[in-house]
Formats: sequence, C-alpha cells, structure tokens
Amino acid sequence: MRKFIIPLVLVTGLILASCGYRSPYVYSGPDKNLYITNWHNRTNELLLDAKIYQSLVKWYQKSGSIKIIKAKEGAHLILAGEIISIDLPSLTYGSGNDATEVKVLLTVRYVLKDIEKDTVLLEVSRETWSEEYKVGASSSESSDNEAEALGIIINDLSEKLYIKTLDILSKERK
Repeated sequence: MRKFIIPLVLVTGLILASCGYRSPYVYSGPDKNLYITNWHNRTNELLLDAKIYQSLVKWYQKSGSIKIIKAKEGAHLILAGEIISIDLPSLTYGSGNDATEVKVLLTVRYVLKDIEKDTVLLEVSRETWSEEYKVGASSSESSDNEAEALGIIINDLSEKLYIKTLDILSKERK
C-alpha cells in the first residue's frame, strides 16, 4: 500500500503544478523600460503626485523584467496620469449634526503607451477611487485617518495599474 501512496502523491503534485495557473504579479517577457511621468496634480493636496509616483515605482519594482527609468529617452513604455480631484463627502452624522464618517474620493486619469510602436495600451479617462474613514476626536486624529485612507487608495490604484500592465504585456507577447 505504501508503495502506491508516494507515486500517487507525486503524480497528483505534478498535475496540480501544471494546471496552467498564472500569477498576475509576474511578467517574464522581454525586458521593458518604463518611464513614469510626474502626474499633474489639480488638487490642493500637497505631495499627492509624489505619493502616487512612489507607490507606482514600488509596485513596478516587483517585476524583474520591467525597469523604471528616470528619463523618457530609452523607454519602451510611458505611464502618464493626472489627479483630477479629491473630495471628502460626509457619510454619517452623529448627535449635533457632526460628521462621524467621511469618504475620500480620488478621481484620476491615466494612459500607458508603447513608445516603440506608438500605440496606446491602456487609457482610462476618468476613474474614481474611494475609501471611508472615521472622524477622530481631534483634528490630528482625523488627519491621520484621512491620510491612511488616501494611502490605501494610492496603493490600490498602483497595484491595479501594475497588474493591468503585466496583463497587457503578457497578452501582447502571445
């Protein structure tokens, strides 16, 4: 009986390993140089463009085949974007008509272009991201909660762009 269990486990493992699963976080195609522009910031939120840039760089550095470069010259791809607006509508109110929960709404647009082929790979003309946060007892606590909510949005946006880029490049290879 034992003689059959080990081969059965090995065969099952091989079948499962070859099931065709592809991680969306991995691109193993030809190396690409990506130039990320500084996003135009139409809001009064200071350094928002820098935070988005840093988050995008962090995500794209996960790929061994995509290299972030600091100049447009030598780039295969260019990622440009614009921060259109940031809004903070109140969601719920407590006693005394004070807001207890607020939502951060960040609206952006972006485009990913293949410079070599002069083609647009991805273009989103308007996309709104949202995250709720609790209003704190003090203004500094509320500010911290807002910054944390905005950080979540920025990370989620960057992750989505990264995964979409990998997906587009992988499909383009086929």
